[in-house]
Amino acid sequence: MSSATGDEAAGGRVRVSVVVPVFRPKASFDDLIASLDAQTLPAGSFEVLLCDDGSGEETAARLESIAKDRPDVRVLSLPHSGWPGTPRNRGVEEARGTYVQFVDQDDRLYPRALERLCDYADENGSDVVVGKEVGIGRKLPAKIFQRDIPHAVLGEDPILEMLTPHKMFRTAFLRENGIRFPDGKVRLEDHLFVMQAYFAADTISVLASEPCYAWVKEPGSASSARIEPESYFPHLETVLDVVEANTEPGKVRDRLLRHWFRGKILNRIAGRRMVKYPAEYRDRLLDVVVPLTQRRFGPGVDAGLSFPQRIRAALLRADRRDDLLALAAFEAETTCTAAVTSARWSRGGLQLTVRVRLLRDGEEAFVFETVGSADRLVSLPLSATEGLPSGLLNARKERRADRVDLVARDTPTPGQAPEATAGSERKIGGRRPKRLDAVPIALDPMKVFREDGAREADLTVAVRYAGWMFTAPLTAAPDVTAHLGRSPLLAGRRVELVRNEDGSLRLRREWPGGAWRDALARAARRVRSRLRR
Repeated sequence: MSSATGDEAAGGRVRVSVVVPVFRPKASFDDLIASLDAQTLPAGSFEVLLCDDGSGEETAARLESIAKDRPDVRVLSLPHSGWPGTPRNRGVEEARGTYVQFVDQDDRLYPRALERLCDYADENGSDVVVGKEVGIGRKLPAKIFQRDIPHAVLGEDPILEMLTPHKMFRTAFLRENGIRFPDGKVRLEDHLFVMQAYFAADTISVLASEPCYAWVKEPGSASSARIEPESYFPHLETVLDVVEANTEPGKVRDRLLRHWFRGKILNRIAGRRMVKYPAEYRDRLLDVVVPLTQRRFGPGVDAGLSFPQRIRAALLRADRRDDLLALAAFEAETTCTAAVTSARWSRGGLQLTVRVRLLRDGEEAFVFETVGSADRLVSLPLSATEGLPSGLLNARKERRADRVDLVARDTPTPGQAPEATAGSERKIGGRRPKRLDAVPIALDPMKVFREDGAREADLTVAVRYAGWMFTAPLTAAPDVTAHLGRSPLLAGRRVELVRNEDGSLRLRREWPGGAWRDALARAARRVRSRLRR
């Protein structure tokens, strides 16, 4: 940890207490300690509480060794509880900091995290600060971190997207409101804690402009295990109780409840996930979630669901189990392919025509019957539509949002692990298609590649169709790319559309040479832009 400097450390004020629940940590725990050592917040102005949940002598010795040379690290030795809630509560009780930042033992902080979070909380008078999380080996929601939100509003701003406990809380706020994690093994304990904090807070802030927290996916973690329906969903209902106790019936409540209905129920009975369940487990799951849906999620919750989710919700409420499985099989068996049928260079970009196909058993998966203002999906393998809401299979609204996007991801360099380029995906072109068999997409090579020297990018296609989402590698036959030729001057550095052995495509740009072409292309574009005014 950095040496103490400035009035803050000299005055002995602890700005933040980092609370880490610990149980028999693995080697990655050293990465967490290193990230705390590297914090830019001066030593003495933050403390670290390692809350050992009865790990045993080996872990105790390891923690004491860590604390020995770090005066701001304290070890709390606790009886084994089996879950992180109790250790976190003890950390809050012992905290001397103005704020508490929860960190899990497999994760780590970015160097400026504590300093920026404390400053941001001070500036905004925040009770809760959601610092930007970055997924390592896991994909995280992106909407919540698109911009800084000094004063977020629950139900309007996307703060429900991240209900992990990896946040900064004002210590006095937690104590005065009696906000605690449940003791013992309680699923969704983080949701319960965070939602109580959200409802009690005067100011919730989102710091999105700088990465703060690296959330690492470890094999075999609790979050990756299959849930036990009989024990999991009563805990979910406890969270729903908190929501209902703090809201009135209506749109806001429905909007909040939709988050858990979509994420904890509907997503669990969709596509391959549903099909892969053993029959016995699937029956147990539905035995719990069918009455739960009927009891807790009224039709108002469905208003913000996608077309396939609304169908799933209706089948759940009607307890149509065979149809739920048939719908999941339809989703699991539908394949997406995307092939370039023509490619040419224009003055400054690459013009592609892409053929997208969504097939099931070799036939078009989605067949619609247009009647008046309705586009009715007639290819779903449902036993009957009687007893379901009228208009349930009308996808006209969703089809207005159909879209095909071209996505680039940096290609790993030789010897580089594939996960090293995780998070480099970016949309580089796309449009709303009139028809899927001939989608024109233009891309600008100067906007494809980032300024950090990435020289190759794999190309995939993201398809939104009637509310379903598909991804597929972009492919081409050999003759499509063979005679494409060189990129024009206005495209900057020379760029090639390269076909791999499996037919997939990637873009390759000249590097490190060709900088003069980038400069010349930018100058020419500026001139062309002025002439058009």
